[in-house]
Amino acid sequence: MQRRHLMQSGLAAASAALMGPSWAQAAYPNKPIKMIIPLAAGSAVDNAARIVSQKMAANLGVGIAIENQTGAAGLIGAERVAKSPADGYTLGGFNDSIMTMLPSFHSKMPWDILKDFEPVSLVATIEWALVVSGDSPIKTAAELIEAARKAPGKINYGSGGNGSPQHIAMALFAMQAGVQMTHVPYKGATQAAVGTAAGEVQTCLQGIATVSSLVKAGKLRILGIPAPKRLAQFPDLPTVSESGLPGYEMNSWFAVMAPAGTPKAAIDKFQSEITRALADPGVREQFAAQGLSPLGSSPAELAVMLRAQLARYSKLIKEAGITAS
Repeated sequence: MQRRHLMQSGLAAASAALMGPSWAQAAYPNKPIKMIIPLAAGSAVDNAARIVSQKMAANLGVGIAIENQTGAAGLIGAERVAKSPADGYTLGGFNDSIMTMLPSFHSKMPWDILKDFEPVSLVATIEWALVVSGDSPIKTAAELIEAARKAPGKINYGSGGNGSPQHIAMALFAMQAGVQMTHVPYKGATQAAVGTAAGEVQTCLQGIATVSSLVKAGKLRILGIPAPKRLAQFPDLPTVSESGLPGYEMNSWFAVMAPAGTPKAAIDKFQSEITRALADPGVREQFAAQGLSPLGSSPAELAVMLRAQLARYSKLIKEAGITAS
């Protein structure tokens, strides 16, 4: 019995040592945390992550550094998260495209969203806007569809990359409208918005948070919001249905993940701090101004949503014939 007890004690001590000094001690976290965003700075996910992480850092008393790593519509940055140490000090801020759409475009993925990551929490729903340049003659979704109908393939739309949510959103828009449009992938959603403002492409669908500054500056014009009804914070903006494509809806969501094997205590701590931050009036006010709706969830609820959305988008992308090109 004494030998068994000594062996168990030794295993427990070894386990604590392997998990790092922060897990052998009571205080956690006790050093800065890194949140990797596989998307461009200024994108809707990046904006939401910065708002939430700033509040979390203030509450935790440790810094949370945001690191943007773009490329391949999020594939590269997500791989970096998957391969990071599972020590409780690395998080990933992902949109739904990275988690539930990209797998439908790549037969050989460098990571598995269900095996290589630990769900932490949903953070926000990202409301979108259909936009054109500020000096475009197109004023409504109906006029955009008519222009595409008159010149098949001549209306170009920008996206954050092949397989990005902007790509899928506009491909579905064109399919539902019965028109042919040409996809022009950029290195990120922010670059696509800037390209649209500059007239490099005629249109794009983007998170409101990504285009808000360009809209305020008059460089982009919103044709419609692809939501079932007008947004309370933007009551003067019509829905895409009202603007010319009845029934068209699209939004996305942002969630926090961690590398597989991250200690449950860290996951629970992160989840509770995200929930705490999302309840803050200042955070909610900043979210509303950018078309973000706070969500929050348990890790288990996020896991269920991931599986459901993976199945949904796999079916939808196959039926629509959307390819990563």
